[in-house]
Amino acid sequence: MLQARFAILAQKLSNWLQGRAPRRILLGLVLPFVGMMAAFGIAPDTITDKVVRSNVVEELQLPALAPADPSAETYWRETRIERGDIIATILQRLQINETSVTEVLQNTRETRALYRLIPGRTIRAHTTATGQLLALRYLNGTQLLKIDRDGDLLRVAEGEADVETRVLMNSGEIQSSLFAATDAAGMSDAVAVQIAEVFSTDIDFHRDLRRGDRFAAVYEMQHHLGEPVKTGRLLSAEFVNQGKTFQAIWFENPEGQGGYYTLDGKNIRKAFLRSPLEFSRISSGYTSSRYHPVLKTWRAHRGVDYAAPTGTRIRSTANGIVDFVGRQGGYGNLVVIRHQSRYTTWYGHMSRFASGMHKGKRVSQGEVIGFVGSTGVATGPHVHYEFRTNNVHQDPLRVVMPPAPPLAPKYRAAFDDAALPQTERLALLRQASPAATQ
Repeated sequence: MLQARFAILAQKLSNWLQGRAPRRILLGLVLPFVGMMAAFGIAPDTITDKVVRSNVVEELQLPALAPADPSAETYWRETRIERGDIIATILQRLQINETSVTEVLQNTRETRALYRLIPGRTIRAHTTATGQLLALRYLNGTQLLKIDRDGDLLRVAEGEADVETRVLMNSGEIQSSLFAATDAAGMSDAVAVQIAEVFSTDIDFHRDLRRGDRFAAVYEMQHHLGEPVKTGRLLSAEFVNQGKTFQAIWFENPEGQGGYYTLDGKNIRKAFLRSPLEFSRISSGYTSSRYHPVLKTWRAHRGVDYAAPTGTRIRSTANGIVDFVGRQGGYGNLVVIRHQSRYTTWYGHMSRFASGMHKGKRVSQGEVIGFVGSTGVATGPHVHYEFRTNNVHQDPLRVVMPPAPPLAPKYRAAFDDAALPQTERLALLRQASPAATQ
């Protein structure tokens, strides 16, 4: 029908143009319509020939299947450790039969990892359908406990787990404390400790924090099978305290010596830490007149008391040489360290000394030298910390600390290259919301 209509239209157009236009023009006008008639002559889906179809059915011989053996089926099961769990109840929860439970308990008596059950961690077990244990895996930190069946025996082995190190970015805002803020941001306590450690010479985390202070951190986290298992190094951090911004970048030189520096290459550490404890509270400050709670009299207090639970680690605030270790009067168990010949620091009321402490021992800044206690004249567990210059008492919270050595000029180019990606990450966190995480 469509082809016929085009033919009639072409004939009318030809009659109208006869005598009014040259033949060349006539052909130019008529030929397109002829092409269209050719194009529309056969539709794309038109069947020109009748196709004969036939169905062919062929039977195929399938190989015979052996009857299913339920005892050959195996399963991997996983359970999360809950508070109050013991190893026997966990094995039962993994549907391991009593015979295998007994085997595990007998073969792992000397395996400490299996008896250090940390709530939140997981244990995976490979068993048969009847509950016989074939394999067990428990990751305790980065230590992997492996139990594998070898015939009628269970082979037990412990070793380092294969971990993947990822770089995480996070930020938060202080509402009450640094630990509360990092918890709210989903960061581990280990990150909070490192942040406090890095900025401890500029910020007194016992008394300088304010609501609304902000922080950002770029840090490493080790993963095993996609599960975070251990916090790594803090790579860079920024802390805004009372409107003042502090930044730190980790840099390790080719000789393997590392430290934290400001963006212009200054060593962020001072020669002395402000506090011998990572976290505590000041129970008594430096003063020329204080009513002594034990002696019931007014007298000078030439140091700062940091209250903390018994057993809390006490750190040397600077590199130095141990000048005294022992018991001395009201100080109780005391350690005195000499630094740069002019300075000495005193640490009193210790419950016990760190292993290997003796006069003449060289100690590094941050090294554990003892543990908080209440020996000597003390009403409760704390460390009495004194700072002396040429044996003259100074207020540890106010004395101007000497700076640590700056970045060597020969490492400046390498430092700039290492610092660039860290500063870009901190800039991203600064623009994001406090709880933003990548």
